[in-house]
Amino acid sequence: MSRASLDKEPREVAAMFDGVARRYDLTNTVMSGGRDRMWRRETRMALDLKPGELVLDLGAGTGVSTSELARSGAFAVGADISVGMLQAGREKRPEVPLLAADALHLPFADATFDAITISFALRNIADTDAALAEMARVTKPGGRLVVCEFSSPTWRPFRTVYQGYLVGAIPQIAKRVSSNPDAYVYLAESIRAWPDQQGLAARIAANGWRKVAWRNLTGGVVAMHRGFRI
Repeated sequence: MSRASLDKEPREVAAMFDGVARRYDLTNTVMSGGRDRMWRRETRMALDLKPGELVLDLGAGTGVSTSELARSGAFAVGADISVGMLQAGREKRPEVPLLAADALHLPFADATFDAITISFALRNIADTDAALAEMARVTKPGGRLVVCEFSSPTWRPFRTVYQGYLVGAIPQIAKRVSSNPDAYVYLAESIRAWPDQQGLAARIAANGWRKVAWRNLTGGVVAMHRGFRI
């Protein structure tokens, strides 16, 4: 499936995630074998947040990642385009500030945040480059970016097994635990079409970020990219 065939308008993305909101957290935990908790913890640590800093968690969904960031003592704000996800999050985590926002048109002034992060959501934005540039706009000079996203396993035999898991196992698991199984067919295909570690690093560096580097998690199933605002 081509990248173009996977691109969706913001309202389509919002509707898709509205449909999976009710059991989204459970589905992610099941599909990742519980590793989603470790990935959130690693993201918080990579941001190196300090008490009193302001951090934006973009594509926050139900706010489970925003809650993890707040453990650092920083003031963490979650933003997502899906109202359904935000509603589910406010029911589960009323203490977490969650706002409706389009990643391509963030409702924040220039240089607002000390740090910004987006986890497992960048590939679902129609214009990746514009989103990275918009994130740079709202981050203070020298501020940090961490992108936690599915990537390409580095060991070829494992990569082959993983690709088979995406195509075969994810839809079957989604039928059992998700409130909208069809959405996970799209999500699996979007992972397969996503750039590898080096390709994403190049795009980040071209859109307002410097000293871009990455670290593989779970053998490259997930890659954590970090950069600093120019």
